[in-house]
Amino acid sequence: MNKIIATSLILVIALGIACQPRTQKASLDITVSELLIMQGNSLMANSTLPSPKVIKTIKMMTTAYSSTPEQTDEDPFITAAGTWVRDGIIANNMLPFGTKVRIPELYGDKIFVVEDRMNRKKGFYHIDIWFASYSEAKNFGSKIAQVEILES
Repeated sequence: MNKIIATSLILVIALGIACQPRTQKASLDITVSELLIMQGNSLMANSTLPSPKVIKTIKMMTTAYSSTPEQTDEDPFITAAGTWVRDGIIANNMLPFGTKVRIPELYGDKIFVVEDRMNRKKGFYHIDIWFASYSEAKNFGSKIAQVEILES
């Protein structure tokens, strides 16, 4: 992993210098600790990320699911929004696809994205967090938590 990060950092530095106009001196004042890894293959300066604004806070039942056929429809690895399941995906029947939320009391500042739906019986005030395995989802159980809906 460190080798990948180092290679990526060298590439970022090389591209940054190559993209500078010849009349300007290239300067990179970013240290490795100030970089974030985005989606496993991109680097972004940590200081440039704005803090998302909370629009609304709602108390919701919070449960978990995984990509097992008995917990999903048709293709267990494709969400209702048509994307592949991955860490950070949640299902909810009230919020539009793409809505970003946080569950601070359970996950701190981690941001989740609504990309799936649940059985209608679950209603609107219920979110389901996707987990990679059935045992992780089962171990999560169910909890009532405050969910912060974030500005897009």
